[in-house]
Parts: sequence; structure tokens; C-alpha cells
Amino acid sequence: MEARLNLFANPLAAKSLKHLVAAGRAFADSTLPAATAELVKLRASQINGCGVCTDMHTKDATAAGETATRLHLVAAWREATVFTDAERAALELAEQGTRIADAAGGVTDEAWANAAKHFDEDQLVALVATIAFINTFNRLNVIVQQPAGDYQPGQFG
Repeated sequence: MEARLNLFANPLAAKSLKHLVAAGRAFADSTLPAATAELVKLRASQINGCGVCTDMHTKDATAAGETATRLHLVAAWREATVFTDAERAALELAEQGTRIADAAGGVTDEAWANAAKHFDEDQLVALVATIAFINTFNRLNVIVQQPAGDYQPGQFG
């Protein structure tokens, strides 16, 4: 399988991606737990059918010490007992934020209030931005049919 466009070789695409990655790094320095951010990125990528991001975030989370059990259960987090209440709130926000077009009201007040119980304002900013950024990257990769499977942890910095 080959991508429809080579986003790394095209100068305009490479410049745009460089700016997106740089903007996203601002949130990596937040106090939002890195494990929570990876779980959210993985769940949104699963929903969007983005193989390359699912591959990347599974491997990055594993390299950071995440367990296989938790990674395997992200898709069924509601029935899983391995996630904290805060992680569950973040996963719910990620699902509703990713499926925003499917819900007439977008993210529910209940999902927002639950997330706000577990995260402070800066962490909420980081969480919302992480959800928005991963959805952007998912859409880029799905549209160009970026192949998955070859990612190495830390490959993109």
C-alpha cells in the first residue's frame, strides 16, 4: 500500500506538519498525565480508523511502560476495570469530541463536568487540544491512506 500523497516529501505538507507538531508539543509539557494523553490519542485514532496513528500511539505508549492489557482494552474501556475514573472521563471526552458530527449537541454537559472533576483548567486545555490535534492528524492520514505498521517509537521526535 502506498499513500496517495507523500506528506513528508511535499514541501508545503512538510511545512504545515512541522507547525502542527510544534503547536502540539506545547501541550506535552502540561501536567496532563502522558499516559492519559496516549490513551486519548489511541481511542480517537481507533474511532477514526487511522491505522498509522493507532500504530504510533500503541507503540509509543508501550515504550513508555503502558501495559498490553490496558492498550487492548482501550476500545472497550467502558467495560474494562483497568482505567482510573480520570482516564475514563478523558476517554469519554475524547469519544464525544471525536464523534462531534454524530451528536447534535456535540460534547454533553455531563461528559464535560465529569472531566472537569478530574482535571484542572490547564489539564483540560491540554486534553481538549490533544483531542483536536489527534483528530487533525487522523484525518490527514486517512484521507491520503497513509500505510501503517512501520512506525518505531519516538520516530518523529
